Amino acid sequence: MKAIDINTTLIEGYLRLLDNLSPSNKLDLISKLTTSVKTDITDRKKHFYKAFGAWDSKQSADQIISDIRNSRTFNRQIEQF
Repeated sequence: MKAIDINTTLIEGYLRLLDNLSPSNKLDLISKLTTSVKTDITDRKKHFYKAFGAWDSKQSADQIISDIRNSRTFNRQIEQF
């Protein structure tokens, strides 16, 4: 079964459950779902933009590079034949 078929089946199941709700409850549910979707969209945008410029340091790029290179350790042992 494909993911699209599973999603369609889930949606149809939810619709059958919601058929018994009153119209005012359905409208309330629509309102809450709309708010939820809008919140999800704004949160995703915030997380996306937070990913840029996240590195905060007073060191220059050259200093950071030299620190990284100097902190490397080599423990390779060459065996004698």
